[in-house]
Amino acid sequence: MTSPAETPGSDAFTASLAGLAHGAEGVLARAAEAQIAEVRLLAAAAALAEKTAAGSPAKVREQDMALRSISAELAGIMRVADRTMQRRIDEARTIVEDYPTALAAWEAGRIVRGHVLTIIAAGSVLPPELRGQFAVAAIPKCERDTPNRVRPALEMLAQHLHPRSFAERHEQAAAGRCVRIVPGSDGMSELIAKMPTAIVEGMHDRLTRMGRAIIDTRGERAALGDAEIVSTDARSMDQVRADLLADLVLAGTPALDDTKDTSAGPLGKIRARIQVVIPAHALAGDDHDACDLVGRSPIDAATARELAAGNSQWERLVTHPVTGAVLAVDSYRVPEKMRRYLQARDQHCRFPGCRQAAVRCDVDHNEDHALGGKTHVCNLCHLCQRHHSMKHFTCWRVRQLKGGVLEWTSPLGRIYREDAPVPAVAFTPADLALPPF
Repeated sequence: MTSPAETPGSDAFTASLAGLAHGAEGVLARAAEAQIAEVRLLAAAAALAEKTAAGSPAKVREQDMALRSISAELAGIMRVADRTMQRRIDEARTIVEDYPTALAAWEAGRIVRGHVLTIIAAGSVLPPELRGQFAVAAIPKCERDTPNRVRPALEMLAQHLHPRSFAERHEQAAAGRCVRIVPGSDGMSELIAKMPTAIVEGMHDRLTRMGRAIIDTRGERAALGDAEIVSTDARSMDQVRADLLADLVLAGTPALDDTKDTSAGPLGKIRARIQVVIPAHALAGDDHDACDLVGRSPIDAATARELAAGNSQWERLVTHPVTGAVLAVDSYRVPEKMRRYLQARDQHCRFPGCRQAAVRCDVDHNEDHALGGKTHVCNLCHLCQRHHSMKHFTCWRVRQLKGGVLEWTSPLGRIYREDAPVPAVAFTPADLALPPF
């Protein structure tokens, strides 16, 4: 609580605020010093990868594998995913090599890290030979404003300096249109479509017009006998737009009500190969805990049950009554039995920090089959393509211990232990009786 002597405008308040401001300047300077040191360190890592591959007939692959290995090593030290570390190394190299004047201005305290990242983002459309010129013109603009407010001006500056026309570049960019998923929390995810702006605006406008029609006709539908449906339709415009998009993509036609019968709604139209772990109590109707959409994020139990209701294949797991370790599955197709067992055990890629779902991974022999490694669950684990190839083409090594535990050894000799994922169902010592199999 502020004392009377430190009320706004008083000398004591001014002195305290000045102390905070001075402290903030010191924190900013020390943070910038550490961040710049990290940028130079990571740029040196990129240079090491390039130097390692110099002279190799397969230079591109060798450099990529060296960079993956170095990224994994540094990621283990800094406690981030190796993909994240590789992105940071690429970013650092771009700063040092393409924007040295921006780095110098950052070191001098003229701009902050956010300005540098904004310069990089805006200048990414330019060929490398023009980025230095762009940075020289961008720095004075950055000195006058915050990164978020200067961004539009820098984007226009970059467009102005570009040697190719915007129309030509747009035609090329449109070839990269795509749709991707960004997993979220509480059973939600974002569906992101990268498409030409005019099409996106038109799609949003149509969804808005259709949504407005649904909202505006609630009274009319109630008068026609749909009062029960309308009374439950309290959706906002954003919710209606999202529901319309799902209906149009999955069913081909919008549903103008809340569709209690999901066989006619979005969930009933899903036909995809995904890996979902559904605890028995959730399958029985318990909505308290989330289910696991492996490799993505948790999903709600009701959604998991809807997906399970339309599934023609089930896998029942028999687990150890104390440890919960998976012992067997009730599948009898020989080539798939071991794979399904490993999917149940591993759940995802077994490289430290990776969450790629097992259904999208390769089954790897920890000890190479060509060197005598057996095709046995004690010598197999799931690795995504990235980490599978890194294991074979770099100095990273792995061996499997008891209980599915993996021991990874980095090129520097650092040991990273990768425990088997916690199984979906576990039993307490009091529940020793196994269910019939």
